[in-house]
Amino acid sequence: MSHVCCALVMVLGFACTSAGAEGVQDFIVSMSKEHGFSTSDLRTVFDQVSFRPEIIEAMNRPAEAKPWFEYREIFVTPDRIEEGVQFWKKNQAALVTAEAKYGVDPAILVAILGVETRYGSKVGTYRVIDALATLAFQYPKRATFFREQLEEYLLLVRSEKIDPLSPKGSYAGAMGLPQFMPTSFRDFAVDLDGDGHRDLWNSPWDAVGSVGNYLLKHGWQSGAPVAVAVDIGEVNPAPLLEAGTKPELHWNRLRSLGFQTEVPVVGNPEVALLRLEGEDFPEYWLGFQNFYSITRYNHSSLYAMAVYQLAQEIKAGLARSN
Repeated sequence: MSHVCCALVMVLGFACTSAGAEGVQDFIVSMSKEHGFSTSDLRTVFDQVSFRPEIIEAMNRPAEAKPWFEYREIFVTPDRIEEGVQFWKKNQAALVTAEAKYGVDPAILVAILGVETRYGSKVGTYRVIDALATLAFQYPKRATFFREQLEEYLLLVRSEKIDPLSPKGSYAGAMGLPQFMPTSFRDFAVDLDGDGHRDLWNSPWDAVGSVGNYLLKHGWQSGAPVAVAVDIGEVNPAPLLEAGTKPELHWNRLRSLGFQTEVPVVGNPEVALLRLEGEDFPEYWLGFQNFYSITRYNHSSLYAMAVYQLAQEIKAGLARSN
Protein backbone atom coordinates (compact mmCIF):
# COMPACT_ATOMS: atom_id res chain seq x y z
CA MET A 1 0.00 0.00 0.00
CA SER A 2 1.45 3.42 -0.93
CA HIS A 3 1.95 6.03 1.74
CA VAL A 4 -0.77 8.18 0.11
CA CYS A 5 -3.27 5.33 0.35
CA CYS A 6 -2.12 4.52 3.85
CA ALA A 7 -2.64 8.11 4.93
CA LEU A 8 -6.16 8.03 3.49
CA VAL A 9 -6.91 4.81 5.34
CA MET A 10 -5.64 6.39 8.55
CA VAL A 11 -7.92 9.38 8.06
CA LEU A 12 -10.86 7.04 7.58
CA GLY A 13 -10.00 5.39 10.88
CA PHE A 14 -8.61 2.03 9.82
CA ALA A 15 -5.23 0.45 10.49
CA CYS A 16 -2.87 -0.14 7.60
CA THR A 17 0.40 -1.96 7.17
CA SER A 18 3.49 0.21 7.37
CA ALA A 19 5.87 -1.40 4.89
CA GLY A 20 5.01 0.96 2.02
CA ALA A 21 4.72 4.13 4.09
CA GLU A 22 6.99 7.09 3.48
CA GLY A 23 10.20 6.87 5.46
CA VAL A 24 9.95 3.20 6.36
CA GLN A 25 12.26 1.92 3.63
CA ASP A 26 14.85 4.60 4.46
CA PHE A 27 14.60 3.57 8.11
CA ILE A 28 15.15 -0.08 7.18
CA VAL A 29 18.23 0.79 5.12
CA SER A 30 19.57 2.90 7.98
CA MET A 31 19.08 0.05 10.47
CA SER A 32 20.93 -2.26 8.11
CA LYS A 33 23.88 0.09 7.64
CA GLU A 34 24.22 1.23 11.26
CA HIS A 35 23.34 -1.94 13.15
CA GLY A 36 23.74 -4.83 10.73
CA PHE A 37 20.08 -5.80 10.44
CA SER A 38 19.01 -7.82 7.42
CA THR A 39 16.94 -5.58 5.17
CA SER A 40 14.81 -8.52 4.03
CA ASP A 41 14.14 -9.55 7.64
CA LEU A 42 13.10 -6.02 8.56
CA ARG A 43 10.86 -5.74 5.51
CA THR A 44 9.19 -8.98 6.58
CA VAL A 45 8.62 -7.50 10.04
CA PHE A 46 7.25 -4.20 8.73
CA ASP A 47 4.95 -6.05 6.34
CA GLN A 48 3.20 -7.19 9.52
CA VAL A 49 3.28 -3.86 11.36
CA SER A 50 0.10 -1.80 11.39
CA PHE A 51 -0.37 1.93 11.77
CA ARG A 52 -3.10 2.55 14.35
CA PRO A 53 -5.15 5.75 13.89
CA GLU A 54 -6.44 5.61 17.46
CA ILE A 55 -2.87 6.10 18.68
CA ILE A 56 -2.65 9.42 16.85
CA GLU A 57 -6.02 10.39 18.31
CA ALA A 58 -4.79 9.55 21.82
CA MET A 59 -1.61 11.60 21.34
CA ASN A 60 -3.62 14.58 20.09
CA ARG A 61 -6.14 14.38 22.91
CA PRO A 62 -4.98 16.79 25.60
CA ALA A 63 -4.55 15.14 28.96
CA GLU A 64 -7.15 16.24 31.45
CA ALA A 65 -5.61 18.53 34.04
CA LYS A 66 -7.23 17.18 37.16
CA PRO A 67 -6.85 18.88 40.53
CA TRP A 68 -4.89 16.92 43.11
CA PHE A 69 -7.89 15.72 45.11
CA GLU A 70 -9.39 14.11 41.98
CA TYR A 71 -6.06 12.76 40.72
CA ARG A 72 -5.39 11.15 44.11
CA GLU A 73 -8.70 9.31 44.02
CA ILE A 74 -7.61 7.48 40.87
CA PHE A 75 -4.48 5.93 42.36
CA VAL A 76 -4.66 5.93 46.15
CA THR A 77 -7.61 3.58 46.54
CA PRO A 78 -8.34 0.69 48.92
CA ASP A 79 -8.10 -1.86 46.10
CA ARG A 80 -4.79 -0.56 44.80
CA ILE A 81 -3.41 -0.43 48.34
CA GLU A 82 -4.44 -4.03 49.06
CA GLU A 83 -3.08 -5.22 45.72
CA GLY A 84 0.18 -3.47 46.58
CA VAL A 85 0.36 -5.28 49.91
CA GLN A 86 -0.17 -8.61 48.16
CA PHE A 87 2.43 -7.78 45.49
CA TRP A 88 4.93 -6.93 48.25
CA LYS A 89 4.30 -10.19 50.08
CA LYS A 90 4.57 -12.25 46.91
CA ASN A 91 7.76 -10.52 45.75
CA GLN A 92 9.45 -9.80 49.06
CA ALA A 93 12.73 -11.45 48.10
CA ALA A 94 12.99 -9.35 44.94
CA LEU A 95 12.22 -6.16 46.86
CA VAL A 96 14.79 -6.93 49.55
CA THR A 97 17.41 -7.55 46.87
CA ALA A 98 16.51 -4.38 44.98
CA GLU A 99 16.62 -2.26 48.13
CA ALA A 100 20.04 -3.66 49.07
CA LYS A 101 21.43 -2.94 45.61
CA TYR A 102 19.85 0.43 44.81
CA GLY A 103 18.89 1.87 48.20
CA VAL A 104 15.31 2.65 47.21
CA ASP A 105 12.46 2.16 49.69
CA PRO A 106 10.55 -0.99 48.59
CA ALA A 107 7.27 0.84 49.17
CA ILE A 108 8.22 3.33 46.45
CA LEU A 109 9.16 0.53 44.05
CA VAL A 110 5.82 -1.18 44.62
CA ALA A 111 3.85 2.07 44.37
CA ILE A 112 5.39 3.03 41.03
CA LEU A 113 4.34 -0.32 39.59
CA GLY A 114 0.93 0.21 41.15
CA VAL A 115 0.46 3.59 39.52
CA GLU A 116 1.98 2.56 36.18
CA THR A 117 0.32 -0.79 35.49
CA ARG A 118 -1.54 -1.85 38.62
CA TYR A 119 1.26 -4.27 39.46
CA GLY A 120 1.43 -5.70 35.96
CA SER A 121 -2.27 -6.29 35.34
CA LYS A 122 -2.52 -3.43 32.83
CA VAL A 123 0.67 -3.29 30.78
CA GLY A 124 -1.09 -2.08 27.62
CA THR A 125 -2.99 -3.57 24.70
CA TYR A 126 -1.07 -2.24 21.69
CA ARG A 127 1.79 -4.08 20.07
CA VAL A 128 4.81 -1.97 20.94
CA ILE A 129 6.09 -2.00 17.39
CA ASP A 130 2.73 -0.81 16.03
CA ALA A 131 2.66 2.07 18.51
CA LEU A 132 6.23 3.16 17.85
CA ALA A 133 5.96 2.81 14.06
CA THR A 134 2.70 4.76 14.00
CA LEU A 135 4.27 7.63 15.93
CA ALA A 136 7.60 7.44 14.09
CA PHE A 137 6.06 7.71 10.63
CA GLN A 138 2.61 9.24 11.10
CA TYR A 139 3.14 11.81 13.87
CA PRO A 140 5.47 14.46 12.42
CA LYS A 141 5.80 16.73 15.45
CA ARG A 142 7.50 13.99 17.48
CA ALA A 143 8.75 11.76 14.68
CA THR A 144 12.43 12.17 15.58
CA PHE A 145 11.87 11.06 19.16
CA PHE A 146 9.79 8.04 18.21
CA ARG A 147 12.14 6.93 15.43
CA GLU A 148 14.88 6.83 18.07
CA GLN A 149 12.56 4.77 20.27
CA LEU A 150 11.77 2.42 17.38
CA GLU A 151 15.48 2.01 16.64
CA GLU A 152 16.20 1.18 20.28
CA TYR A 153 13.23 -1.18 20.43
CA LEU A 154 14.53 -3.23 17.52
CA LEU A 155 17.97 -3.34 19.10
CA LEU A 156 16.63 -4.50 22.45
CA VAL A 157 14.38 -7.26 21.06
CA ARG A 158 17.35 -8.51 19.06
CA SER A 159 19.64 -8.53 22.09
CA GLU A 160 16.99 -10.08 24.34
CA LYS A 161 15.93 -12.57 21.62
CA ILE A 162 12.29 -11.44 21.65
CA ASP A 163 9.92 -11.62 18.69
CA PRO A 164 9.52 -7.92 17.74
CA LEU A 165 5.85 -8.45 16.94
CA SER A 166 4.92 -9.93 20.32
CA PRO A 167 5.42 -7.39 23.17
CA LYS A 168 2.42 -5.28 24.17
CA GLY A 169 2.54 -1.83 25.71
CA SER A 170 0.88 1.57 25.92
CA TYR A 171 -0.27 3.68 22.98
CA ALA A 172 3.04 5.56 23.28
CA GLY A 173 5.13 2.39 23.26
CA ALA A 174 5.88 2.19 26.99
CA MET A 175 6.66 -1.36 28.04
CA GLY A 176 6.28 -3.86 30.83
CA LEU A 177 5.37 -3.50 34.51
CA PRO A 178 7.32 -0.24 34.90
CA GLN A 179 6.31 1.20 31.49
CA PHE A 180 9.81 1.94 30.24
CA MET A 181 10.32 3.52 26.85
CA PRO A 182 12.98 1.73 24.78
CA THR A 183 15.71 4.25 25.57
CA SER A 184 14.97 3.89 29.28
CA PHE A 185 15.11 0.11 28.82
CA ARG A 186 18.51 0.52 27.21
CA ASP A 187 19.86 2.78 29.95
CA PHE A 188 18.21 1.48 33.13
CA ALA A 189 16.69 -2.01 32.74
CA VAL A 190 18.52 -4.70 34.75
CA ASP A 191 18.55 -8.47 34.99
CA LEU A 192 17.96 -8.71 38.74
CA ASP A 193 16.84 -12.35 38.67
CA GLY A 194 20.05 -13.37 36.88
CA ASP A 195 18.46 -15.42 34.11
CA GLY A 196 20.40 -13.66 31.35
CA HIS A 197 17.48 -11.53 30.16
CA ARG A 198 16.02 -8.16 31.13
CA ASP A 199 12.36 -9.08 31.12
CA LEU A 200 10.10 -6.23 32.21
CA TRP A 201 6.92 -8.04 31.18
CA ASN A 202 7.18 -11.30 33.11
CA SER A 203 9.84 -10.84 35.81
CA PRO A 204 8.86 -8.81 38.88
CA TRP A 205 12.52 -9.12 39.92
CA ASP A 206 13.70 -7.33 36.79
CA ALA A 207 10.86 -4.80 37.04
CA VAL A 208 11.56 -3.69 40.63
CA GLY A 209 15.31 -3.77 40.02
CA SER A 210 14.96 -1.61 36.93
CA VAL A 211 12.82 0.96 38.75
CA GLY A 212 15.35 1.01 41.59
CA ASN A 213 18.22 1.50 39.16
CA TYR A 214 16.31 4.27 37.37
CA LEU A 215 15.67 6.19 40.58
CA LEU A 216 19.24 5.73 41.83
CA LYS A 217 20.62 7.03 38.54
CA HIS A 218 18.31 10.04 38.92
CA GLY A 219 19.60 11.05 42.32
CA TRP A 220 17.73 8.90 44.84
CA GLN A 221 19.22 9.23 48.32
CA SER A 222 18.96 6.08 50.42
CA GLY A 223 17.15 6.60 53.72
CA ALA A 224 16.31 10.23 53.00
CA PRO A 225 12.76 11.66 53.14
CA VAL A 226 10.53 12.13 50.11
CA ALA A 227 8.01 14.80 51.11
CA VAL A 228 6.42 16.34 54.18
CA ALA A 229 3.34 18.51 54.64
CA VAL A 230 4.10 22.09 55.65
CA ASP A 231 2.12 24.98 57.14
CA ILE A 232 3.21 28.19 55.40
CA GLY A 233 1.38 30.54 57.77
CA GLU A 234 0.71 33.95 56.26
CA VAL A 235 3.57 33.86 53.76
CA ASN A 236 2.80 34.60 50.09
CA PRO A 237 3.97 31.36 48.44
CA ALA A 238 3.99 32.57 44.83
CA PRO A 239 7.71 33.53 44.57
CA LEU A 240 8.75 30.31 46.30
CA LEU A 241 6.63 28.15 44.01
CA GLU A 242 8.35 29.51 40.90
CA ALA A 243 11.35 27.24 41.49
CA GLY A 244 9.23 24.22 40.53
CA THR A 245 9.88 20.68 41.75
CA LYS A 246 13.67 20.90 41.80
CA PRO A 247 14.82 21.31 45.43
CA GLU A 248 16.61 24.66 45.47
CA LEU A 249 15.18 26.36 48.60
CA HIS A 250 17.00 25.97 51.91
CA TRP A 251 14.85 24.77 54.77
CA ASN A 252 16.42 27.21 57.24
CA ARG A 253 15.22 30.10 55.07
CA LEU A 254 11.68 28.75 54.96
CA ARG A 255 11.71 28.06 58.67
CA SER A 256 12.80 31.64 59.33
CA LEU A 257 9.75 32.79 57.37
CA GLY A 258 7.53 30.86 59.76
CA PHE A 259 7.06 27.59 57.90
CA GLN A 260 6.27 24.67 60.21
CA THR A 261 6.09 20.90 59.74
CA GLU A 262 4.56 18.28 62.01
CA VAL A 263 7.38 15.89 61.15
CA PRO A 264 10.77 17.41 62.03
CA VAL A 265 13.08 18.28 59.14
CA VAL A 266 16.65 17.28 59.98
CA GLY A 267 19.43 19.70 59.11
CA ASN A 268 19.14 22.32 56.40
CA PRO A 269 18.29 20.35 53.27
CA GLU A 270 17.37 21.88 49.94
CA VAL A 271 13.66 21.50 49.28
CA ALA A 272 10.98 22.50 46.80
CA LEU A 273 7.70 24.08 47.85
CA LEU A 274 4.74 22.26 46.31
CA ARG A 275 1.14 23.45 46.10
CA LEU A 276 -1.58 20.87 45.50
CA GLU A 277 -5.28 21.57 45.04
CA GLY A 278 -7.22 20.03 47.91
CA GLU A 279 -10.98 19.73 47.77
CA ASP A 280 -11.51 22.64 50.16
CA PHE A 281 -8.17 24.44 50.34
CA PRO A 282 -4.62 24.17 48.95
CA GLU A 283 -2.16 21.72 50.45
CA TYR A 284 1.47 22.74 50.79
CA TRP A 285 4.31 20.23 50.89
CA LEU A 286 8.08 20.21 50.96
CA GLY A 287 9.56 18.03 48.25
CA PHE A 288 13.06 16.67 48.91
CA GLN A 289 15.58 15.24 46.43
CA ASN A 290 13.82 11.88 46.48
CA PHE A 291 10.55 13.52 45.45
CA TYR A 292 12.39 15.18 42.58
CA SER A 293 13.86 11.79 41.59
CA ILE A 294 10.34 10.38 41.26
CA THR A 295 9.43 13.30 38.99
CA ARG A 296 12.23 12.19 36.66
CA TYR A 297 10.15 9.05 36.11
CA ASN A 298 7.12 11.15 35.22
CA HIS A 299 7.51 14.94 35.12
CA SER A 300 4.49 15.67 37.28
CA SER A 301 4.28 16.61 40.94
CA LEU A 302 0.82 15.01 41.03
CA TYR A 303 2.31 11.73 39.83
CA ALA A 304 5.15 11.84 42.35
CA MET A 305 2.79 12.66 45.23
CA ALA A 306 0.42 9.86 44.22
CA VAL A 307 3.38 7.45 44.24
CA TYR A 308 4.51 8.71 47.64
CA GLN A 309 1.10 8.56 49.28
CA LEU A 310 0.28 5.17 47.77
CA ALA A 311 3.64 3.92 49.06
CA GLN A 312 2.84 5.16 52.56
CA GLU A 313 -0.56 3.46 52.51
CA ILE A 314 0.89 0.19 51.21
CA LYS A 315 3.55 0.22 53.90
CA ALA A 316 0.89 0.80 56.59
CA GLY A 317 -1.28 -1.92 55.09
CA LEU A 318 1.61 -4.38 55.11
CA ALA A 319 2.32 -3.60 58.78
CA ARG A 320 -1.32 -4.19 59.69
CA SER A 321 -1.40 -7.52 57.87
CA ASN A 322 1.66 -8.97 59.61
